[in-house]
Order: sequence, then structure tokens, then C-alpha cells
Amino acid sequence: MECDNCGGDRVANINGKCSDRFSLQLGELEIEDDYVPSDFGIGGGDYIEFELCLDCGKLQGDFPLEITELEMNDESDDDEEE
Repeated sequence: MECDNCGGDRVANINGKCSDRFSLQLGELEIEDDYVPSDFGIGGGDYIEFELCLDCGKLQGDFPLEITELEMNDESDDDEEE
């Protein structure tokens, strides 16, 4: 596979199974011991799956991503507190 940024051919395909033990922190937002969110571009459910260029460090795929469900839920929580 060729990197969609630099054209290099050192693209690693990374896979992992979390079994409901995934953690993520985005600023002050955090999830722990949960499923991999499917809208972060790194997999979904119990699985982490992504491709990373070892030459330039770019995560492969179409970016920027839309606002994630985690971020939308936080915005909804802020609205309820007002």
C-alpha cells in the first residue's frame, strides 16, 4: 500500500482486539473500559484497526473527521447544564 500523504510504501496495518477494555481521552472528554468508537477512524466495537505510514507518521484515511459522537454527547451535556 502507498501512503496517501507522502507516497511511501512503509504503511503498517495495525489490528488489536480490546474486549470492551478500550480507553480514549480527547481533551477533557474520556471513555474507559468501553467499545472502540466507530467514528474516530481507528476501528470500532472490540477492534482497533488502522493503517499508519512509518515514513511520515500519517494515519491513513479521509481526514478531517466529522464531530464524533463522544464530542456531540459532551455538547449536549453542556446544554443541559445551562
